Amino acid sequence: MSEHDHDKEHGNSAAVRPVFYTVAEAARLLRVDRATLYRAIREDAFPAVRVRSRYVIPAVAVERMAADAAESGGCVDVAAIAAGPRVAREVARIVGGRS
Repeated sequence: MSEHDHDKEHGNSAAVRPVFYTVAEAARLLRVDRATLYRAIREDAFPAVRVRSRYVIPAVAVERMAADAAESGGCVDVAAIAAGPRVAREVARIVGGRS
């Protein structure tokens, strides 16, 4: 019996980790207000996936932020992390149009 089957058989859902968090769940985990998280998402300063009018937060992004903060021993600036891909997209858009 695999570990996953064992967990299912014994009702241990702690072993099943979500792929995405709702904004409310992520806000609770990060100990911030939902409005703060929504603002950051809309400002493209926090990783999220938009599905129509709803947002979900990749669990791996939350875990990576926590790991980065623990490893660095300092403050992790989520806006700076989000800025890297945003700048890369903008550069690709500008340069992509040139021959």
